[in-house]
Amino acid sequence: MRPLISAMTALRDVFVAAIKSLLRGKSFLQTMLAFWISPPTVTGQDAKPPRKAAGRPAADFLKEAEVLLLGPIDGDGLRDFSAKLKAQFRRGLWSNPACMLPSYNHQLPTGQERGQFLALDVGGSTLRVALVELRGRGAKGSASNIVQFDSFKIDNEVRGLVGVAFFDWMATRILQTVAKGSKQGHSPEDPLLMGLAWSFPINQTSSKGGELSGMGKGFLAAEGLIGQDLGGIIKLACEKKGLHIELSAIVNDSTAALLSEAYLTSSTRFGLILGTGVNIAVHLPVATIDQPKYGERPDAWHEKASHVIVNTELGMFGKGILPLTKWDHLLNKGHTRPDFQPIEHLVSGFYLGEVCRIALLDAIDSTGIFGGVVPPSLLSSYSLDTETLSLIEADTTPSSEAGRQIFASRHPSPVEPSTADIAVLRTLCSYISRRSASIVAASLFALWELKAEAETEFLASLPANSPFVNESESELKGALTTVAFNGSVIEFYPDYQANLQQYIDSLIFATGGDASRSIEMVAAKESSLLGAAVALACLE
Repeated sequence: MRPLISAMTALRDVFVAAIKSLLRGKSFLQTMLAFWISPPTVTGQDAKPPRKAAGRPAADFLKEAEVLLLGPIDGDGLRDFSAKLKAQFRRGLWSNPACMLPSYNHQLPTGQERGQFLALDVGGSTLRVALVELRGRGAKGSASNIVQFDSFKIDNEVRGLVGVAFFDWMATRILQTVAKGSKQGHSPEDPLLMGLAWSFPINQTSSKGGELSGMGKGFLAAEGLIGQDLGGIIKLACEKKGLHIELSAIVNDSTAALLSEAYLTSSTRFGLILGTGVNIAVHLPVATIDQPKYGERPDAWHEKASHVIVNTELGMFGKGILPLTKWDHLLNKGHTRPDFQPIEHLVSGFYLGEVCRIALLDAIDSTGIFGGVVPPSLLSSYSLDTETLSLIEADTTPSSEAGRQIFASRHPSPVEPSTADIAVLRTLCSYISRRSASIVAASLFALWELKAEAETEFLASLPANSPFVNESESELKGALTTVAFNGSVIEFYPDYQANLQQYIDSLIFATGGDASRSIEMVAAKESSLLGAAVALACLE
């Protein structure tokens, strides 16, 4: 038995060596010949491959990584980057039809809206249905309350429902929730008003309607329905179940975050989503955006609207100004659309793990950490996820035992990682997450400055008797600006929120701004559902 085990161990070593050599450009045959000429010594059943002799010191690699990832934001670097980003935002407001998109939401909540509303949150993996009661800011207990809530998994079978079949499935779940807690919706004369947070492309044509587009992500619901009104489709599906609803508000996730917190906190002017992807919604004067971007809106909308919530599509900015490293270039080289979302590649949860994986392969090859052996799973793109990075960074113990076990279980290797290996990886993770936080901070700061400039320009353009003067003056006098946030990275990644706030504060200080003016980050819980309900209430 022992000779058999030794032979199997030797074959494993050949395979591991072959992978490493292939990465260096050698052929598999060359690797096997080299192995049989000078095979490793196997001393027993539990023998492990020898750790590769170290190349450059790991400390030198980390110093280089720090310079590449964090060097560009040292000194005035972050301030300069933010100024360049603000210039791109300015141009986007006028020249780019794919970003800086004005929504139909021109009213911020007063906090006094009240009533019970049906809210839907349709995402890639979950349908959430809730009856939301808005009780008013300052109400005893809480300003809002979810009266009834149900969550339904959207699996591959549901994604495969074609056309109206998907919306019939939705209607059945909506009825299931409504039947438990609402007396409305049982007759056409008393429909239940509905707000919708829709996480898919839509050509919005009004505050309560939009033309359905292809949904992607494996969904077949749009087949045969593209171009039809989403509100009408859902309404008809519900009527077939005996439920009468009226879709009155559609919002995206960042707008929902802004509205949900604005209902509670009057200083809220931004909504930030930072999870798998990234986006920011900002409240700006209507005149700041080029008129063609508003499309065919009724005159009544323009007469009432002094400001509008703008969907920035933040991920699309940054081309030509981002501080890219050699690892970022490798990520872009393997991406099908390398220039489509430049900022997203550096900050969002979908990409942070991949940047780290590429950098770690470089470190293993050049320093010999992890025994000089790449865990086989890490040879696949996007195999190192951001959750793993966050768990490794969360382990601050001297032994890093929890982090070591997590990494070893998710990415097994013939050479077990040492405490020193995990310490190097943890430091690399921290550089990558801090760079992400700095770029998001620069984005928020650039939009904050842009808003202040836009408010000044708007006020100067108004005649003295304009009904918008008081509102514009109030916007300029606000000392505190609140940013509502939601998303797995900003909520759960260790120290991310603290780093983000520190970078924002440093930018405000570096510009010599008024010390009384500040930006505060506030978590917006259940923002999709509450934001959809608030958007609906603002139309009442």
